Amino acid sequence: MAQRNETTVEEFVLLAFGDLHQIQILFFLLFLLTYMTCIMGNLTIIIVVKLEHSLHKPMYFFLAVFSILEITFVSVTVPKLLAILLAHNNTISFIGCFTQMFVFCSLGVSECYLLMVMVFDRYLAIKNPLHYPTIMTYTVCVGLAIFPWIFGFTSVLVQVIIMAQMEFCGPNIIDHFFCDFAPIQSLACSDPFISIMSTNLAVIVENILPFLVIIGFYVYIIMTVTKIKSKDGKQKAFSTCTSHLIVASLFYGTAMTVYAKPKANHYDKYLTFMYTAFTPTINPFIYTFRNRDVKEFFWKSVKRALRPAVL
Repeated sequence: MAQRNETTVEEFVLLAFGDLHQIQILFFLLFLLTYMTCIMGNLTIIIVVKLEHSLHKPMYFFLAVFSILEITFVSVTVPKLLAILLAHNNTISFIGCFTQMFVFCSLGVSECYLLMVMVFDRYLAIKNPLHYPTIMTYTVCVGLAIFPWIFGFTSVLVQVIIMAQMEFCGPNIIDHFFCDFAPIQSLACSDPFISIMSTNLAVIVENILPFLVIIGFYVYIIMTVTKIKSKDGKQKAFSTCTSHLIVASLFYGTAMTVYAKPKANHYDKYLTFMYTAFTPTINPFIYTFRNRDVKEFFWKSVKRALRPAVL
């Protein structure tokens, strides 16, 4: 029996944005600025929620958890991208590639479900304002905040295990800036059918399902708010949901454009950067500029800082 001359892949090569040779330094500076802004913005949200007693509410608790998730999410891919752009360090080990893919996708799923938890919190606050404080206790908030992380890491682990059973004998070049499911599946020497089917099923459960739930909750919220007679009451109810709606639309809009389609293409990495780095960067500003409580805290902080100078 003739034996196949197979070579096991020990590392992968990430092309990243290598096709943009002339402006790679410009891209490095842009991505570095984006990364630093993302870290500082989300870290500021965490500190503000921790320090300001008036923000010790379920909505801001989930916002702080969301910021922690955003910092972790963006730190899985962008530092390696910066290394590729600056030092041309394009290689990543086989284990490192699968680890990056597992952590990144787990955090992405966790973010999908945490956004769903956040709109559920707003639904309860608007639907049952009198019973809301007794329902959303600290224990319930912690449980709801932990659930997305557990579900995300557990569900993605199954997909990674299935993919790890495939054979990789070359080529080992990935047309992306990080290890993602579709680019890795396209490099498999064995039949990726089971892995692709599990990934497609996961997209439905992990992305489309929470998105539909979020839409359903917003339908109920809008129906409830329209019944409020007070104009100020309507504005207050909508103001607490607008920021979340914008953030969820940006995240799901770009993510589903990449994953909820039959076949990956060369331009997916540009769309992927939108929700892996750009969206986490602007999220703190969306919540800050559109949130009355957070803006009041900043104004009080500025006044306290300027008072000694005035005196």
